[in-house]
Amino acid sequence: MDRRTFMAATVTAVASTAVHASKESRSMIPVIDTHQHLWDIKKFKLPWLPADGVLARSYSINDYKMHTAGLGIANTVYMEVDVDPGQQLEEAEFVNGLCSDATSGMKGAVVSGRPASGDFGSYVEKIVKLPGVRGVRQVLHVPSTPSGFCLSDDFVRGIRLLGTKNLSYDLCVKHSELGNIAVLLDACPDTQFVLDHCGNPDLKETDHSSWKRGLEAVAKRKNVVCKVSGFLASAPGRGKWTMEQITPIINHTLDTFGPNRVMFAGDWPVVLLAASYAEWLTAVRQVVSTRPETDQRKLFHDNAVSHYRLKL
Repeated sequence: MDRRTFMAATVTAVASTAVHASKESRSMIPVIDTHQHLWDIKKFKLPWLPADGVLARSYSINDYKMHTAGLGIANTVYMEVDVDPGQQLEEAEFVNGLCSDATSGMKGAVVSGRPASGDFGSYVEKIVKLPGVRGVRQVLHVPSTPSGFCLSDDFVRGIRLLGTKNLSYDLCVKHSELGNIAVLLDACPDTQFVLDHCGNPDLKETDHSSWKRGLEAVAKRKNVVCKVSGFLASAPGRGKWTMEQITPIINHTLDTFGPNRVMFAGDWPVVLLAASYAEWLTAVRQVVSTRPETDQRKLFHDNAVSHYRLKL
């Protein structure tokens, strides 16, 4: 082997080693799942839960650990499961207990609440005393919630109250409501928001231009971050989605919000409607694999710590 050939081979070997090391280090980024659902149908009433199908059973923290074993999940943030309104405080107290259990891996919780209700103020005074609680959510994409409900005076008043208590608000809405959400963000500048599920684009639709415009309007407001999660469940069935479908959605979300305002989330077990947890996480990792490692670390870990004020 002459010197030129030797040098070329050496450079190739070093480059190959560097690429392998880079990929390995990225795969070892610890993941904080910012959207972990758990429910016990013997303990809590979930009026929305279907009578049969993959979701029609209890899902415990041990089930979660089994489904995510070996995937690098370091910690989680609990996400409320739309329990019967009369059980909201009970749910909050239950998950607060999990947050204080070192074996659970749960470091914070977003609990259920009804910002427009007359007793929301007294409810907030109770949950703010629970150290694991980081925020509140009310699912707004249900048929019973009229368009524009998020802009009603009572709702806005409740959301502003959260800001005074250092509690954030998770937004789970139809993508057709994103324009109204942008107005809500302006009306509540001192409250921090999280847009769930990339703003809920629908995989059954082929034209995502309306979703893109709405997402861009929301992202212009600086008091909101976005979760890369959830929209996979809009696929027509288990496994009925492709990387070609989801890659543009994930990339548009990341590019629109920027690396400091995005967080990964599993949306388990709802994700099981379309994929296993491993399939979802692997897909996201594949989409972001060419992005800087610092950006990937923010997506999978660091932004969750800063937004939800987690103590690891």
